[in-house]
Amino acid sequence: MRLDKLLANMGFGSRKEVRQLLKKGAIQVNNELVKDPARHVDPEMDEVTILGERIVYREFIYLMLHKPQGVISATEDFRDRTVIDLLDDEYRHFEPFPVGRLDKDTEGLLLITNDGKLAHELLSPKKEVPKTYYAHIEGVVTEDDIERFAEGVTLDDGYFTKPGKLRILKSDNISEIELTITEGKFHQVKRMFEAVGKRVVYLKRLTMGTLSLDEGLNLGEYRELTEEELASLRNEKAELD
Repeated sequence: MRLDKLLANMGFGSRKEVRQLLKKGAIQVNNELVKDPARHVDPEMDEVTILGERIVYREFIYLMLHKPQGVISATEDFRDRTVIDLLDDEYRHFEPFPVGRLDKDTEGLLLITNDGKLAHELLSPKKEVPKTYYAHIEGVVTEDDIERFAEGVTLDDGYFTKPGKLRILKSDNISEIELTITEGKFHQVKRMFEAVGKRVVYLKRLTMGTLSLDEGLNLGEYRELTEEELASLRNEKAELD
């Protein structure tokens, strides 16, 4: 990879700005002063330093975000703030994107990455990656609802869902539930409850595959996945394959 491209990809400025750093003698490759922006380097093998600080190259980032309400799951929008707007510049320059989407008024776990292959595997309907949601439901949720969800319900457009696992935490005028589904149709959780005559008034995603929301993250906060979490996601993908 060209040296100027590598450093630009790592967030050290535009290629023009990187070339200025090269001219100033700020960059070394394997302890050798380099001023040629076209110099090719192996990010995995060569040691690149800027002003004596070693640069650790990485191609992908993996972030767990506790998405708040009022923010949309998109990379850019002219009206609303997006989940990417919540990230620091050190991550935004990787051009990450949300894996799937949560509605604007839905909170909870959202994976953000620039690894298109992993994202595709996690979102593919054929993989049936489970996702668990916590919700407040307007209406008394009953054992009959559990049975209907276990069989699948017909949505307003005639689509018959795959089975969902419904667990009742509290059955009252405002019920509390957890629901695990393996699909991601538009507004699916809300539409499934509408199919049984009830309404979701609060929705939060807790899990996606093996990944669980870190409850230590406040709304709007994020962190990088641990090596264990990433390995677990990749192992799940391999098992699904």
